[in-house]
Order: sequence, then C-alpha cells, then structure tokens
Amino acid sequence: MDSSAVPQGRPDPLPTPAVPVIPGKPTSASRITLSHIMSAHDTNLLGTVHGGVVMKLVDDAAGAVAGRHSGGPAVTGAMDEMAFLEPVRVGDLLHVKAQVNWTGKTSMEIGVRVVAERWNESGPAKQVASAYLVFVAVDADGQPRRVPQVLPETDRDRRRWQEAQIRRTHRLARRRAIVELRRERAAEGLED
Repeated sequence: MDSSAVPQGRPDPLPTPAVPVIPGKPTSASRITLSHIMSAHDTNLLGTVHGGVVMKLVDDAAGAVAGRHSGGPAVTGAMDEMAFLEPVRVGDLLHVKAQVNWTGKTSMEIGVRVVAERWNESGPAKQVASAYLVFVAVDADGQPRRVPQVLPETDRDRRRWQEAQIRRTHRLARRRAIVELRRERAAEGLED
C-alpha cells in the first residue's frame, strides 16, 4: 500500500460557511416621518388623545424604519422609555419621526420623536412624546436574521448611536439580574 494515499495527522477541518457581508446603510436611508390628524375616535375619557393611540403610531413608524433598514420583516422586541411630555388634542396634526439609532447582529434600536401642531394653525410644532424601540429582523420562518450596520452621518446621529449603546448595556444588565434573582429564588424553593 502506498503510504502517500493514507492521510497523515488530523484531517483537514470542514470549511466554515462564509457569513455574507451585508453593506452598512446610512441613517438617512430609512428615516421616516408618519403624519396623522387626531380625531374624536382617538380620545380617552379626559377628552385628550389616548396614549395607546400615540403608542401605536410610534410602533408603526418604528416598524417601517426597521423594515426599511433591514430590507424585510422586523418585529418589536421591546419598547423603552416611552415618555408622554404634553397632552395631544383632537385636531392636532402629529408627526412621528423615526430613525435607526443603533444596530447589532439581528436587532436595531429605533428612536422616535413625536411632535404636534394644530391642523389649522401655522404655529411651531411642540414635542409631545418620545420613545426607543428594539426591533429584531426575522426571516420567513420567524427566525432572527442579520441586519446591515447603521452608518451614522452627523454628530447628532453619532450621539444617538452612543446613547443607544448605553441603553442596550442597561437592558442586558437588567435582564441578567432578573434571571439571576429568579434562579436564586427557585433554588430556595420560592415560587413566584
């Protein structure tokens, strides 16, 4: 038998499938403004616009940005720091402004700013709400898929990217602390 035909040492490792490189996208590529006039159907018992109506518009705008940036479907993973700053009234024209602040491998933080102006007046718009949402891009089977990295274009975009990184760090630390507390309680035989 020819010794050159017998493999010597360890066999060659199987090739690792290459992860396709997805080109990054600038912040402006997926930035949007969704505008909507508030009507009597949108009110709560106090006669102002229900917070849930504003939250839905925020989620809709953020979802459109996430889908544009990722090039396909994306689902809401979390809503952070939803702040209502001023009441919204019937007849207000809401402008929901959203953009990608930060991207990970499969997730994106979308920043949303909501401003209102009277539909029949030309006065300045005022900020009425803001929120940060985390979206995860998904494939046809509902599994996470890679997203392009966001490429901040301005100093404001870079500041938003840095702030988003801080929020992400806090979200992950909070999640770890909660999991650890639940593990400790389970080990002690305590049920929730």
